[in-house]
Amino acid sequence: MPFLQALGYDVFNPFEVVPEFISDSGLKKGEKIDYAIFKEGKPTILIECKHWNQNLSIRDGQLLRYFHVTKARFGLLTNGIIYRFYTDLVAPNKMDEKPFLEFNITELKDTQVEELKKFHKSYFDIDSIVNTAAELKYTMELKSLFLQELNNPTPELVKHFSRQVYPSVITAKVLEQFTNLTKKSFQQVISDLITDRLKSALNKENEAEKDVNTTDGTSEPVSKVVTTDEEIEASMIVKSILREKIPVARIFNRDFQSYFSVLLDDTIRKPICKFYLDGTKKYIGLYDEQKKEVKTEIQSLDDIYQYSSALFKIIELYDK
Repeated sequence: MPFLQALGYDVFNPFEVVPEFISDSGLKKGEKIDYAIFKEGKPTILIECKHWNQNLSIRDGQLLRYFHVTKARFGLLTNGIIYRFYTDLVAPNKMDEKPFLEFNITELKDTQVEELKKFHKSYFDIDSIVNTAAELKYTMELKSLFLQELNNPTPELVKHFSRQVYPSVITAKVLEQFTNLTKKSFQQVISDLITDRLKSALNKENEAEKDVNTTDGTSEPVSKVVTTDEEIEASMIVKSILREKIPVARIFNRDFQSYFSVLLDDTIRKPICKFYLDGTKKYIGLYDEQKKEVKTEIQSLDDIYQYSSALFKIIELYDK
């Protein structure tokens, strides 16, 4: 129910979210689906819920049977941790055996959140979701295959690569040797890609730190950064909050073109928070336990006081 509420549905409106939905279209008498989400008086999403410790299978549940006797286009099977969304891509009005969207709610990725947004009441559009469902489904299956091949390359894949680099017959011994080489090569390619992305990110950060330009015709660099009174006031509020925990002398500011940063011990590796105050909307960027920034809109600088606990937590994390 909290998950449905997060998608914008009123779980206490029996005309919108129907618990223990029963269809009168030839099903076993009294058989129920756990929830049905209605739109314009018709079921659009059928939901079957399992115990959190139970494996998910559509073969022994009501979801398959209900799908083809209602006008619903989507089925959701969940144990509260794993969520699987289904539709009828293979055969009309017959639910596919494989989901087109699946995620673990404890490991939710940004790309999955973007797809999940389409199911929000405010944006829900059947045609839009169905149009992207096929691509999502096959992409998910291909990613699963890629992962399997990365961890345990199949003989077919090993032969495909080894024939292109090995000039002689691929014997069983050669195949075994190239299986290990293929796996190692995959790992090195991924490692190199990650390293390249990290280097690129660091270079961008270094460029942002410089944030200067020589466009006035002189040899002296001209800074594009202008620190506003509002940014100074924001940093003073942060200092007034944190002085309860640490000496104010440990708190520093750095101004960049796109944001104003408050740092601990004057190092970019210890960001306390960021401010985005130049646009029509104002934001504060706070950091979670994984040091990942989360931007939140603020109406005024007084709102900064509402985030005192988050500021305390990041300081405690650094000092540990």
